[in-house]
Amino acid sequence: MQSRVGDTGATSVAREGLFSAELAAAVTGARRRAVRDGDRQVDTAHLLHTLMESDPEVCRAVDGGGTGQSVRLLGYLVQRTIGYGLRWSGTVEDSGSLPVLLDCRAPGWSPAAAAAMEGAFTRARARGDDRAEGTDLLAMLALDGRCRAAEVMRRAGVDTEVLAARLEVPEVS
Repeated sequence: MQSRVGDTGATSVAREGLFSAELAAAVTGARRRAVRDGDRQVDTAHLLHTLMESDPEVCRAVDGGGTGQSVRLLGYLVQRTIGYGLRWSGTVEDSGSLPVLLDCRAPGWSPAAAAAMEGAFTRARARGDDRAEGTDLLAMLALDGRCRAAEVMRRAGVDTEVLAARLEVPEVS
């Protein structure tokens, strides 16, 4: 059976070696979630949801010293899955906050999700790592204040600016 969400850009075989095991699991899970939900594209909320489920470091980063915000955030993400996100149905997520440098604009990835993935790779390279980690992607989602993932984080009480600062994200111009 062929996926309705294309295997393009950040998920292509050429990029496969650039993911940590946790991030690879999150990307695969996000694609499955988008298909299951009948969405045309993997968006940043799909990525955040599966990232929270697959990477304990991401949950610890969201909790920021024992705040318990990861549980609340997962609750909001589940609500989105069961109907919260219906107002987004049929829309393309494009926050415009981050430049898209990967060839991810092909069907399958929202422009904001593609930009977040590219930012995660750039962040990993800047710290001297060849593989992007889940916290790299989380940092980029927190930095893009207009993406769906950041909106869900804020609704769950996560201060995305504080989270980005805690993850030491430099401003992207």
